[in-house]
Amino acid sequence: MSPARILVADDHDVVRQGLRSLIQEQPQWKIIAEVKDGRDAVAKASELKPDIAILDISMPSLNGLDATRQILKLNTHTKILILSVHDSEQMIENVLIAGARGYVLKADAGSDLVRAMQALLAGQTCFTQKASQIILDGFVGKRPKATQGESQVLTAREREILQLLAEGKISKEVATLLNLSTKTVETHRTNLMRKLSCHCVSELVRYAVRNHLVEA
Repeated sequence: MSPARILVADDHDVVRQGLRSLIQEQPQWKIIAEVKDGRDAVAKASELKPDIAILDISMPSLNGLDATRQILKLNTHTKILILSVHDSEQMIENVLIAGARGYVLKADAGSDLVRAMQALLAGQTCFTQKASQIILDGFVGKRPKATQGESQVLTAREREILQLLAEGKISKEVATLLNLSTKTVETHRTNLMRKLSCHCVSELVRYAVRNHLVEA
């Protein structure tokens, strides 16, 4: 049997090194690509079609949630495992909605990563205890259905542009990255400010940080 093919995406060199060490201890697994941002993760996943993509949730250029959506749209075969330092209920719900099959806290990666990957490769799911409770409560009807938050009101393109603007890129740079006209980007920026009740780019930045689209 050929080894399982793994893509690792995290913008921190130390984290990638730690993940690499854990994965290389398993002879039945093989890392086929390492990348530092979400946009490269989508490109490599499209090209190489890994069995599992391990994605940091907070990455430059494109966050892990939107990278998950784009990867699954291109290739439903790939199983997504999200790594995060956040364990809030809203974040967990966002991960589930995006379509990831696993959710592991970075602090627990040393003990939980291998188990989570084994589960995904076996066609199962693997989430933190809190995430599992949210799923169970929703299934048995104890938890009210999530209302559509602001981040779900935004389109995929608007979330992309919001993140890039929050990272300090000007409209022209965003347009070049996304192969859009500058006028189109500025139209999206206007719509973002209207939808999010923001009056300047700095308020957009605060929104992006608050919702973990970028790191503070």
